Amino acid sequence: MSQGSCATITVFHCINGLAEDDLAGSPGAQGLVWKFVKLPCSGMVKDIFLLRAFEAGADAVVVLVCPEGVCHHAEGNLRAKKRVQWVKDLLDRIGMDGRRLALFNVAPGDAAAAREIVRSSCAMLAALGPNPAAP
Repeated sequence: MSQGSCATITVFHCINGLAEDDLAGSPGAQGLVWKFVKLPCSGMVKDIFLLRAFEAGADAVVVLVCPEGVCHHAEGNLRAKKRVQWVKDLLDRIGMDGRRLALFNVAPGDAAAAREIVRSSCAMLAALGPNPAAP
């Protein structure tokens, strides 16, 4: 992975917050592949889904959730936050670096903020290098 580019970022996002089209056309680093996982609510993201994204070759995983207090399903974003933190801690313990996984609050329909989050995730990933567990 060369500096300024990355291979794959898997993006989990709530369908109530963003549409895939909000992110699909945004410019990214050369060679960047985005994989989108749409969820009825960010609270549906499970630790096993996050880990499987890495197992499938994601160099980074981003979870986009509604701002606190705005979730359509009461506390889905808070449940997602706890699960993401648990997996980040696990990634640190196994030597994969928890910075590969990030959760961001994004206001519903704020595609510009979501695109910037993915771009900054790619820039951070350039410093970390490829997923050491990729197939």
